[in-house]
Order: sequence, then structure tokens, then C-alpha cells
Amino acid sequence: MSKILVTGGTGFIGSHTVVELHNAGYEVVIIDNLSNSNPRILDQIESIIGLKPEFAELDLCDEAKVNAFAESHQDISGVIHFAAYKAVGESVQQPLKYYRNNFYSLINLINAFGSKLNLVFSSSCTVYGQPDVLPVTEEAPTKKAESPYGNTKQIAEEILQETCAVVPDLKVISLRYFNPVGAHASALIGELPIGVPQNLVPFITQSAIGKRGAITVFGNDYNTPDGSAVRDYIHVVDLAKAHVAAVRRLENGDAAQNYEVFNLGTGKGSTVLEVIHAFEQSTGEKLDYIIGPRRSGDVEKVWGDVTKSTQILGWKAELGLEEMMSSAWNWEKYLRDNPF
Repeated sequence: MSKILVTGGTGFIGSHTVVELHNAGYEVVIIDNLSNSNPRILDQIESIIGLKPEFAELDLCDEAKVNAFAESHQDISGVIHFAAYKAVGESVQQPLKYYRNNFYSLINLINAFGSKLNLVFSSSCTVYGQPDVLPVTEEAPTKKAESPYGNTKQIAEEILQETCAVVPDLKVISLRYFNPVGAHASALIGELPIGVPQNLVPFITQSAIGKRGAITVFGNDYNTPDGSAVRDYIHVVDLAKAHVAAVRRLENGDAAQNYEVFNLGTGKGSTVLEVIHAFEQSTGEKLDYIIGPRRSGDVEKVWGDVTKSTQILGWKAELGLEEMMSSAWNWEKYLRDNPF
């Protein structure tokens, strides 16, 4: 049984990936500084898989502590690196916070675990900016980022690609994913934003359950079917399974080169208003929303071409928009009845 380190493993995508790694037969170790997650997620994971993974509360920006951790965990065969700040709007307001955290953590990890490392990096479709051609493929040029968050993903990919060019034993897969939403079928884990949600779906569920007021749709004058922005929404469980596929590819030595990139999405774009209506249809809950101005840092429309992931990783998203919405709603109701 291979041992995989998951940084940010108590977060939204990380916790679901821990579950899918366990289901696939891996032993999992989690690092998280709990800055944007809750330690109770460890208990929730245990309820799903029947055991509590090893956990270290650790700030990956602390080089000495990361080195000490790596020294005591030399049996780790791969790392999935989620730990990063990720809110587009906040990054526009606090760029240095994002540059410091997102770069130091990555560099410290690589230095600590050495060159003989299988690394799956959590990247983002934000590296494409507003693409010239849709759906966007992995070969599309990256554009000047629309936000500091997006810029950290672009530069992190450059760091990894340039390091792989001179360190052939370092094997990296960067997964560029689109908009993860939804929750585990058990309703025991899901997206758990601290404070006011920065992403659409948790704001929708919190609004529906009475925690928030009306939902603001940021812009209705885009060149899209209904004027609201278009994104490629993907169920978090599908996304988690793609990380398992990437780990297997690295472990099996199947990678064509030591740095590879894959899009992860459904290959279909949905507008903000379509997401709102899908939530209403799948849950029977009526939403209150208003139209506001465009939000700084947002692109108009983006969705991915996922042919490469399907053909090479052997992975494909299976869950649709209504399943994303209904599972997110079940998680929100669980939180209402079992507050963290």
C-alpha cells in the first residue's frame, strides 16, 4: 500500500480526495494548517472510511518544520498539493498574502522531499485567463492572469516545469480544474468556507437555508446566453477521482514526460443563472437573487476540453449539474443539524 501525502487534506477538494485515495487502496497522511478548514473534518472522514488518517497541523511556509516532517516520513511515495489560498476576490485585495503562501509552501515541499518525488499539483483554469477559443485545451496559451490568485497558479506551474527540466527524477502532473462544487454522497463532507463564501454554490446553499441574504449575480451583460458569466462546474467527487488517476499514472511510470498538464472539467459551460435554476429544480427551494455589477478579476466565460484527460488519464466526469446542486444542499442541511 503506497503512502500519499495530501496537503490541505481537510479542505474541500482535499478531504474528498483523501476518501477516494482510501477507496483506491492508498494510505493517506494529511498536512493542513487549518487556516481555512475545520479539524472536525477528520472525524467526518473517519465516519466515511472507517479510520482516521494520520494528521499533522503544519504551516508549509515554515521551512524548518516541513523539513523535519519530511525527515520523519521518508516512506511517502507521492504528494498531492492542495494547500493554497484560493479566493479570487480576496487575492485582488491582499496579493502579498497569496504570493507568500502559495509559493513558499510549494518550494518548501519540493526542497524537503527531494528530487525523487511524484507530485500532483492543484492548478486551475484561471491560468488561461479569458481564452480566445472555447472549449480551452491544454495547449492554449496562458494569458496575463485576471487576479493574483490566478497568477500564483501560473507561476507555480512555471516553477514546476522549469524544475522538472533540470531534475529528471521529479515527476509532476498539474491538474487544471474548472469549478468544483457539490459534496460527498454521505453528506458528511463538503465545502466549508470560513466567513462569507467567495464561491457561488456555497453562497447559494447558505442563502437557501437562511444564513445569507439574496445572492448577487455579478453581471448580466456578458456575451453569454443569459448575460451571466459561464463556468465549467465539476462535481468534487469526480475531481477527487481524477487525482487518484494522476497518482496511479505517476506511480506506474506511464507519464510521457516528467511534467504533464491535464484539464479537469465536464467539457460543458453553465451560466450563473443556469446554476441557480438547477439548484431550484433539484431541491425544490426557491432562491432570492439580485443582479449586481461585474466583479473585478472575473472572466466572462470559460469551459474546458477534457479529451486529453479522458484518453490519457482514463478519467471522465460522471455527475451532472443537478447532482452537484442536490449534494451541496444535503451537505448544507447536515451542517444546519450538526453545526461545526
